[in-house]
Amino acid sequence: MKKKIGPYQLLGFSVTALSGTLLHFLYGWLGKALWVAPFSAVNESTWEHMKILFWPMFIFAIVESLFFREREDFWCVKLKGILLGLTLIPVLFYTYNGAVAKSPDWLNIAIFFISAAAAYIYETRQFNNETTVCRYKKLSIFILILFAFLFVLFTFRTPEIGIFRDPLTGSYGL
Repeated sequence: MKKKIGPYQLLGFSVTALSGTLLHFLYGWLGKALWVAPFSAVNESTWEHMKILFWPMFIFAIVESLFFREREDFWCVKLKGILLGLTLIPVLFYTYNGAVAKSPDWLNIAIFFISAAAAYIYETRQFNNETTVCRYKKLSIFILILFAFLFVLFTFRTPEIGIFRDPLTGSYGL
């Protein structure tokens, strides 16, 4: 009997929403502990908000993959879902801020949840689509690992470009 993926995806969204919220504050709560910096937000930049979406989704995908080993399309779908969530954060944030100039905090929080929800809804639809084919499973895994590496690297060696700039302090990274 084929396992239904919907309940796992709903759990994934819940874990991502809760973990991402905690990761937003964890660095500050732990007195700016460097060991937690690669996984939590170290400032209010768009990149850091993408990071707190990436880690819960990526780690949940690893756990979820243990239950869906038979799915050849698993990692391709997860890559696309995570990339969708990561893309929506800056697109929604900069679109709104470009039109209105400054978004209220509640909207920034909503953007995080909307991006996570859209990613999991997209993944669920792809998993339920019996015609989804994954030709590059290893490449999908490699790209996700590359993103993990970049989130760690850019925490400590932050490029001085807009997406990495903290809008509150004007600083970059740590």
